[in-house]
Amino acid sequence: MNNKITITEMMNAAKALKEQGEQFSLLGIGPMSKTLLKATLELAQEKDFPIMLIASRNQVDSDEFGHGYVCGWDQDRFVADVEAVEKEIGFEGLCYLCRDHGGPWQRDEERAAKLPVDEAMEKCIRSYKHDMESGFDLLHIDPTKDPEFAMGTVPFDLVIDRTVDIIEELEKFRTEKGLPEIGYEAGTEETNGGLTSVDAFSGFIDTLVARLAEKGIKAPEFVVGQTGTLTRLTENVGHFNRENAALLSANSAKHGVGVKEHNGDYLSDKILLEHPVLGITAMNVAPEFGVVETRAYLELAKVEERNVAAEKRSNIVAEMSREAVKSERWRKWVVGDMTQADVDTVLADAELTAQITDICGHYTYETPSVKAEIAKMLANLKEVGVDGESYVNYMLKNSIDRYAFCFGMHGLTAKLLKACGK
Repeated sequence: MNNKITITEMMNAAKALKEQGEQFSLLGIGPMSKTLLKATLELAQEKDFPIMLIASRNQVDSDEFGHGYVCGWDQDRFVADVEAVEKEIGFEGLCYLCRDHGGPWQRDEERAAKLPVDEAMEKCIRSYKHDMESGFDLLHIDPTKDPEFAMGTVPFDLVIDRTVDIIEELEKFRTEKGLPEIGYEAGTEETNGGLTSVDAFSGFIDTLVARLAEKGIKAPEFVVGQTGTLTRLTENVGHFNRENAALLSANSAKHGVGVKEHNGDYLSDKILLEHPVLGITAMNVAPEFGVVETRAYLELAKVEERNVAAEKRSNIVAEMSREAVKSERWRKWVVGDMTQADVDTVLADAELTAQITDICGHYTYETPSVKAEIAKMLANLKEVGVDGESYVNYMLKNSIDRYAFCFGMHGLTAKLLKACGK
């Protein structure tokens, strides 16, 4: 990565532009596949906007922790693949690599194993250090998961303590290694579709900024604020509260910190269009783009069925469906009794299997059987004159551009660079 300006410089330029009357919000995209990487970077290049690629520990992590489910990426391979796409398309814009939901117990298996606190903290710090050495630009410090508090949220003071301890350790490491300045994002609570009370949010920022300042550490670039959004199945089932969002944005701005909204998938255009007006600095979207890519493959499978002889066709739908259900990652996104459903029971229900494939097909792209069937289908389609790869790319770009347009991001990179004197 060779950004012309650091993420801190970019955020400072964004504040300057907003003081001049510009209105926009920024977008963070979960790197669900190499295909999505290319679509994202191509669109950001074409429409001239900055992009943040937000990788959770389940998606991208060190090999010692089992790497990520996306492309088997560790931090180094993830960075290398982003750089390869940038080189391929001649990308000259602003792309920031960000750790989303780093922190103790943020890998599913670590939480399931109920690791002792010292071990969980030590592992997350090792993961963060790998992020820094690989060239990540922003780290989300999120100590809001703890198996000891499975039935409720982690206490406010404990979240503050762990956040400060982690950032202090990372800044010490960064200084010792001579690594460049990095941005931080802090979280205040589990993303459960509730609202962050303005008083609690204010108290969190006040305390965190003061505690960091005591140690000579600057304020974070972002603090996560809950506005009522919540992603389940392929809908946003939360209730976006515009008044709360405006208050959180105004409060964070007093500290020179941006409010970052999570779980922004599937929001309506009317809500997205209001985000810049309400002062929301940035929003993360991930599973929606995985669903868009999966639906594109399933649509192509219908074309293949109509135009390719039976003996030559791929078996993409059956393979993806079986692997999606077997992954059990759908338990995070479904509701009610489905969260406890048995895998064999789900596979016996064609309608339920189709629903889970729609939600979780993106978890299967790197499964050897699914990967092979996707390649076979695309090759078959190419023989009959259908460019399947371009179709998937087109569908992803359309989905991403809905957010970029509503957020007023088109042409923003040039404005940010000019504000920085570049």
